[in-house]
This record gives sequence, C-alpha cells and structure tokens, in this order.
Amino acid sequence: MTTTSSTRVVVTGRRRPSPPDRAAGSRRVRIGRITAWVMLGLLIALTLFPFYWMLRTSFSNNLSLASDPGSPLPVDFTLGAYRRVLGLADTAESLSEGGSGASLNFWLYLRNSVIVSTLITAGQVVFCSMAAYAFARLRWPGRDFVFGMLLTALMVPVIFTTIPNFITIRDLSLLNTHLGIALPTMLMTPFAIFFLRQFFLGISREVEEAAILDGAGHVRRFTSVVLPLMGSPIATLAILTYINAWNEYFWPLVVGRSEDVRVLTVALGVFRSQTPQGGPDWAGLMAATLIAALPVMLLFVLLGRKIINSIGYSGTK
Repeated sequence: MTTTSSTRVVVTGRRRPSPPDRAAGSRRVRIGRITAWVMLGLLIALTLFPFYWMLRTSFSNNLSLASDPGSPLPVDFTLGAYRRVLGLADTAESLSEGGSGASLNFWLYLRNSVIVSTLITAGQVVFCSMAAYAFARLRWPGRDFVFGMLLTALMVPVIFTTIPNFITIRDLSLLNTHLGIALPTMLMTPFAIFFLRQFFLGISREVEEAAILDGAGHVRRFTSVVLPLMGSPIATLAILTYINAWNEYFWPLVVGRSEDVRVLTVALGVFRSQTPQGGPDWAGLMAATLIAALPVMLLFVLLGRKIINSIGYSGTK
C-alpha cells in the first residue's frame, strides 16, 4: 500500500493592501498635502500683508485715512503721496492732501544710501575674504587663538562699541562724511569672516596643491584658484551686507546728522517727525518707505539665486 501525504507550504510576507486600504492611504496623503499648502498660504499671506497695507496707505489721501481706517482699499485714491516724496508737489498741494508741507530731498538721500552701502559692501567683500583665507589656509602662530577672540566679538552688543567708534571717527575728523558712516563696518565684521572661512575650509586642498606645483604663491592661489570657486558665497555675503547697510539707522543718525550725508533711513525718521498739521503724513511716509525698499528688493530678486546656490555649495566638499 502506498500512502501519499501532502505538505502545505505557508509563505509569510507583507500583505498587499486591498483597494480600500490604498484609497484610505491616498486620502491621508492628499489631506496632509492640502493642509501643508493651506498653512504655507497663510504664512505667505501674513508675511505679505504689511507690504499690502503700506501700499494701500501710500495710495490714500492722508486727510481721509482717519475717516475709514479699516478699509482694505485705498481711501480716496491719489498719487499725491508719491508726488510729495519725489518732490513733484508744491506746498499748497501737499497741505491740501494732509501732507506736512515739509520737503524731502529723496534723490539726495537715495544717493547717500547707495554710496554708504556700496562702500561697506565692497570693503567687507575684499578685506573679509582675505582674512577668511588667512584663517582657513595659512598656518601662523596663534591663528586659532586669534580666531577664537574674533568669534567672541559676535557676542558683544553693538551699543557697547558705539561710543568708542564715535570718538575714533571724531578724532579722525570724519563726522558728517560718507566714509565716517561706513568705516566701522567697512574693513571687517566677525560674522563675514566666519561665514567665508567655513566655505574656504570646504574647498579641496588638492586644487591648491596643483597650483603650488605650478609655482603659484599665496596671492596667486587666492586670486586665481580660490576666489573663482567662491562666487556664490561671496555674492551671498555681498547681498546680506548690502541689505544690512541699507537698513542701518542708529549709527548713520549719530555720525551723519548733516543733510548732505543723511541716508534714507534717517531721512524717513526726520520726515515722520515733521508734523505741522498735528499728525504724521502716514501716506507720504509709506510711499517713501516703499520707494526706499525697491533697490534692495530688486537686488534680491536679481541675485537671490546666488544665496540658494551657496546653500547647495555648502553641502559639497
């Protein structure tokens, strides 16, 4: 007699989801994505709302603003605020629309801001890049100690150095000059050196060693080999420095009180304080603020991709 036995083979594994399970998973993904987009939209709206409100106020009649302060649209639409800021309106027209009647030499203040910001940016890019290369690549006694002391300067509040800097600028007879406004931050800042040093450390040493074999010295290696590889980080530092210099208020107020060297941020503060009719010219102030922000916004739009490229560059060796 022959007995035949069968053996059942049980294969264990991950069970394939049934169509209802896949549908539920896709629904969860879709709900999560929609929620993320909604939150992102709300965040963008909250960020852009102040700019919209400035735009709405700048196109309003300053006398009519108090009659409907919560209106989402310009109150009694007019371009008078921009005419006042650009010096195209006379005193009578300015007073008729609620302006202060004071003059704002906008183009002079714009020129001063451009000069000061350009001096600070050019100086920091040149001097900080050389200092960062020295800290990253050159070997000299006390290098790490000096760099550590430099980093401690990041923890010193700016207000602590204002009086010593003011005395230095005064003794150099640079008060009420463009150079006097730019000088304290034109030569170097600890952040700029630290920022560029980190990127210099990320450059492969083999590139410099090949230049050394060709007989290149430190200056040639820095200018011909290293700097071309640092385009994105240097552009990022230039953008950040220019924006910071453009928005600076306190130091230009202390050193550049003369109208010939007054920058836009200080001029806007003076313009706000001129209120012969009993109230600030909010429409004119918002118009001047928007026009003053345009150069920096255009700079960021044109060169903002450099910042993104430098972020990607920081992850490579």
